[in-house]
Amino acid sequence: MNQEKIITFLTDFGTKDSYVGQMKGVVLSINPRAKIIDITHEIEPQDIREAAFVLKEYYPYFPEGTIHVAVVDPEVGGARRPVACMHNGHIFIGPDNGIFTLVLNDKAEIYHIQNRSFMLPHISNTFHGRDVFSPVAAHLSKGIPVASVGERIEGYTVLESCFPLIYTDVIYGEIVRFDRFGNAITNIDEKTLDGFVKDRGFKISLGKKEFKNIKKSYFEDEFSCLIGSSGYLEFGYYKGSFKDKIGIWKGDEVVIKTL
Repeated sequence: MNQEKIITFLTDFGTKDSYVGQMKGVVLSINPRAKIIDITHEIEPQDIREAAFVLKEYYPYFPEGTIHVAVVDPEVGGARRPVACMHNGHIFIGPDNGIFTLVLNDKAEIYHIQNRSFMLPHISNTFHGRDVFSPVAAHLSKGIPVASVGERIEGYTVLESCFPLIYTDVIYGEIVRFDRFGNAITNIDEKTLDGFVKDRGFKISLGKKEFKNIKKSYFEDEFSCLIGSSGYLEFGYYKGSFKDKIGIWKGDEVVIKTL
């Protein structure tokens, strides 16, 4: 059996400590032929929503059958369920805390991870990334059926803050994350924006900044409002950081009104 399965890692662990290395060691001890891809370990600590957007952004670019381990888990050791989910030909493993809001829907198969034989013998109350999620991913990469991890369950936790509020003549969104360049990315996707604006004039407000058109790229103006590569409305500052220049934060309100 070909066991060269791809496993991606997305966490808020950073690289200062050995946490990521421990997770990789667990996977390779179970399946030495697994291919591990680090997406990022620089999600802001405990920011589940940011992780949800990054997960949605990258996973479609991997082949079907890829296993995605996503761990931003402020309630580790608590009541939230560990889950393994199958959707769109991919497998998602992590805590049921809203991190999978943007990659699952009601067609997804969701399993509560309960089978101790797929976990490490000792399970820490504070590191399920190593003791639960990594070994489960490793076993699944060897061809174990997802249904073997535990009972199938209905529903999953949804973070409502991942979605803007849409009314007849106004949309209220938020800044949900900043990329490496300081571009400010919102929770308003291109389809939502296009359907709302249509052929009408509009005004987009973020703090004291206002925009009345959508640019195609960052170089077209000093301050730009555009649909970025993630498919979401974002704001940029040419050859600089919009975040630092304007002085904005995650959660700051973005308002779109028709004229």
